[in-house]
Amino acid sequence: MKLLTLNCHSWQEENQMEKIQHIARAIKEQAYDVIALQEVSQSIDAQVVKGNIKQNNFGLVLQQELEKLGVSDYELVWDFAHMGYDTFEEGLAILTRHSIKKTHSFFVSKSTDTDFWKTRKIVGVTVEVQGEEMSFYTCHLGWWSDEEEPAKYQMKQLLEKVKGTEPYFLLGDFNNSAHIKGEGYEFLTSTAGLHDTYLLASEKDSGVTVEGKIAGWDENKQDLRIDLILASSPPSVTSSKVVFNGQNRKVVSDHYGVEVTLEI
Repeated sequence: MKLLTLNCHSWQEENQMEKIQHIARAIKEQAYDVIALQEVSQSIDAQVVKGNIKQNNFGLVLQQELEKLGVSDYELVWDFAHMGYDTFEEGLAILTRHSIKKTHSFFVSKSTDTDFWKTRKIVGVTVEVQGEEMSFYTCHLGWWSDEEEPAKYQMKQLLEKVKGTEPYFLLGDFNNSAHIKGEGYEFLTSTAGLHDTYLLASEKDSGVTVEGKIAGWDENKQDLRIDLILASSPPSVTSSKVVFNGQNRKVVSDHYGVEVTLEI
């Protein structure tokens, strides 16, 4: 089983369509079972296509590019979290090839005001894999030291909400570096007992998903591992690889992606 997580930085990239097409080709080649995407945006004034998904929704455009490649078995689940860059409705998405039994969407931030850019929502699916139900959540959390929207509060809310959907995986941009002691990464792993698939992987690389300063990490000068795939119980992990980093596929965002292969 293959999982992918990627913070898309959608519609903020140069040559955006070319990058979407590159992501689509990678998905076709790797046939990921579940794809978790963050910063999945659509224009406020775009035409509604289905439900709350509009014509230029990044996830929908990616799905359409996959269909052009002859890949039509991915179902898209998306929801709106907060306004981004004044003109976009920013949300989170999951694409999966498996039969969806249930969808999940809930706020984890103190704020539920979608006009506030620090408002955080989680989107998830429960799917059937080889006769077993498993849940996958795409996550984009805040920063540990943020006084308005502390990550610890959001993490506690997240863990409470996903309880009862085991086995589950949390995939995404946690905005808490695995290299920083005593903060969000340790809270999720050491305190909450989640299992980092990167550490469990038989084959792994550096794990670095952010280099230098990006939005939200304006003073950053270090390599960061903030895009993670965490599990409620320890799976057998064949490999964990950083993708879209210029070495393993072209760069498509200000974050690199993470690809994990599980034995299920």
